[in-house]
Amino acid sequence: MRNPILQPWLTEKSTRLTEQQTQYTFKVKAAATKTDIKRAVKEKFGVDVQSIRTVNCLGKARRQYTRKGLIAGKKADWKKAVITLGEGQVIDYYSGSTDQGEEKKSKKG
Repeated sequence: MRNPILQPWLTEKSTRLTEQQTQYTFKVKAAATKTDIKRAVKEKFGVDVQSIRTVNCLGKARRQYTRKGLIAGKKADWKKAVITLGEGQVIDYYSGSTDQGEEKKSKKG
């Protein structure tokens, strides 16, 4: 799969995992496998991955009350990956996005 990592998942819990246990959390594509995620993390950040845990998160049911009645819907399902790195390894979330942003700015102007 091509680039299964969508974005870092930054919450209080994921920040605590990063600080205490060198575990990083990412939102990934729903069809991504653990091997796809491992390969993408290694290519993008240049770190050694010890283990990966994935979670399929179900989208919430939503209801909207209107004059014509109840409209029921559902948010999209998504997948989260918790990645454990080797000893002394660190991921800088902003290193990949900064370089790409500067390249885009230089091409425009």
